[in-house]
Amino acid sequence: DRREYTAKLVGRDPATDLAVLKIEGTNLPFVKFGDSDRARAGDWVVAIGNPFGLGGSVTAGIISALHRATGQGGPLDRFIQTDASINRGNSGGPLFDLNGNVIGINSQILSPTGGNVGIGFAIPSSEAKPIIDTLMKGSSVERGYLGVGIQPLTDDLAKSFGVPKGRGELISRVEPGEAAAKAGIKQGDVIVKIDGKDVTPDQTLSYLAANVRPGSRIAVELIRDGKPMTVQVTVGKRPPEEQLGGFDPDADEGAPGGDEATQGPASLGISVTALTPQIARTIGVDPATKGVVIVGVDPASDAAQKQLTRGLVITSVNRQPIETPADFTRLVNAAKASGADSVVLYIMARGGVGTFRSVEFAR
Repeated sequence: DRREYTAKLVGRDPATDLAVLKIEGTNLPFVKFGDSDRARAGDWVVAIGNPFGLGGSVTAGIISALHRATGQGGPLDRFIQTDASINRGNSGGPLFDLNGNVIGINSQILSPTGGNVGIGFAIPSSEAKPIIDTLMKGSSVERGYLGVGIQPLTDDLAKSFGVPKGRGELISRVEPGEAAAKAGIKQGDVIVKIDGKDVTPDQTLSYLAANVRPGSRIAVELIRDGKPMTVQVTVGKRPPEEQLGGFDPDADEGAPGGDEATQGPASLGISVTALTPQIARTIGVDPATKGVVIVGVDPASDAAQKQLTRGLVITSVNRQPIETPADFTRLVNAAKASGADSVVLYIMARGGVGTFRSVEFAR
């Protein structure tokens, strides 16, 4: 009815692309979550959204698949696939069953053209509701973490490692000091079961680990040198996504959404996060390097004009070394407060090649 309200951000979970907003109003219509675990491939569904700015658009179709992994990897790659038309602008809208219950939240499309080709994805309500309930309480979402790099088992690898096809994932890297390393898991191990649950293409190792409460002690079944064995692992806490080894310097440069650890001064138009050894290895600099890594640049800023981009490392501000995002923010704010028009940053690129750049404050 075109009434407008000011919304308050109650909580957000960037890893799932979910947030809880609150408005003050009366006589507001609402919908309820259903149980996506009871849905079946072939069930009819209805999607509502705002495609191309056409608010309240409704499309219908069926569920094509459940627990679909889209190939992005990570602990949350598990969606309802539907052929109900989902286009740009449908994201965030509900996916209803025919009883009017929300069994999914429209999330993304797979398209060579940018438009609907009958393959859309929704976050299942069974995955979304616990996260939303946690955010509504004012808490942050905590996920389990083993600290390993994973690669799928191809048919030839499965044969080489003596593992049945379609079961288990191969450990390609073990992060020092993390849960897996402490438990004795090694590179080349094939993990086939976590806490009694099989590791399969539809139930990945990342997904299973993330859904274990940090601090829990669980049994992990693996195959090493063709021999089955079981180790006990005390699960760690998953770090923020930007701090993981999967940091992608070529990903979309949109500024991150509000975590203090990944924000820089708005006056400079640069957002940064801590430079961990994992990120350093990913972007091709010495893991011992001290500094921060750029995760977003305002396209309208002087920093963008000076070709500062995501994945570059900042090691000093006005020739003063920095080690944390807080150091970066403090020195930039101090320079601005002194009346300076710009700051001098030392920028390090892939391979450890460094240059000084003078970056002006926004006017």
